[in-house]
Amino acid sequence: MSEYKDITELLGIEYPIVQGGMAWVADHHLAAAVSAGGGLGLIAAASAPAEWVREQIRALRKLTDKPFGVNVTLMSPFAEDVVKVVIEEKVPVVTTGAGNPGKYMEALKEIGTIVIPVVAASTLAKRMERAGADAVVAEGSESGGHIGETSTMNLVPQVVDAVSIPVIAAGGIADGRGAAAAFLLGAKGVQVGTRFIVAKEANVAQAYKDRVLAAGDNDTVVTGRFTGHPVRSLKNKLMREILSKEKDEISLEEFETLMSGTLRRAVVEGDVDHGSLMSGQSAGLVTKEQPAAEILREIADGMKAAYLSKAAYFGD
Repeated sequence: MSEYKDITELLGIEYPIVQGGMAWVADHHLAAAVSAGGGLGLIAAASAPAEWVREQIRALRKLTDKPFGVNVTLMSPFAEDVVKVVIEEKVPVVTTGAGNPGKYMEALKEIGTIVIPVVAASTLAKRMERAGADAVVAEGSESGGHIGETSTMNLVPQVVDAVSIPVIAAGGIADGRGAAAAFLLGAKGVQVGTRFIVAKEANVAQAYKDRVLAAGDNDTVVTGRFTGHPVRSLKNKLMREILSKEKDEISLEEFETLMSGTLRRAVVEGDVDHGSLMSGQSAGLVTKEQPAAEILREIADGMKAAYLSKAAYFGD
């Protein structure tokens, strides 16, 4: 049993909601708005140089004094330097992806940083617990961007059963109903990504936001399974081209060439035809552009309403 009632106690936040560390999307503007609104905002380091991350951290602190975090992509060539910046800047929370943060754990824990790796399997969750992680994000295949193969509904309870540290559920969660379901599966908090793409504070091209808002339940597609690092995005000309080439056994080099720079093309330039519109399956639940604080309140209120409905149904 976890020593924490929920993730709010661990992170010092109002709502048990973590904003996803989305590359090119999760800058200091969005992260600060989420943190100020009562959730945990994350700056996505992605493959950015360490000094850019430092600038983002300092810019965020000018906007809010609430807890926040940095998402570190461990396969980034700048990962080691980014971790050094995180330590120097005494960042309260670090989430990690695409690798094992074990070699950084002692240094991060020495300054009191809470370390939360993102995992896609219970075996990895157990390894992270042994390495000293404070919690894990169990991210199901419904997520946008790089994904695992197990759905959130199946992954979360298996990770919960495998570890004693708190589990944060991610993948396909965009409203209070999804958050309530995650808690019933044993999660202590939820991570939400796709819905925050359309937050007012997100520096995302309007054309990209509009595509997310217009998406339905069958409008995402997974490419790159043959690489071992599949990616979920909204369907568009680029994705159709890649899927067609994959049928002809495209080489890894050609795939990487086709994908290179496409996320920036979508987020910054607003190219919705030839950019990578990374998005989770929850896009069909996202219907309006809102301030981050309003998104957080709606999810929290919706979760409470879902619980009350459940209690009434079972006569609690």
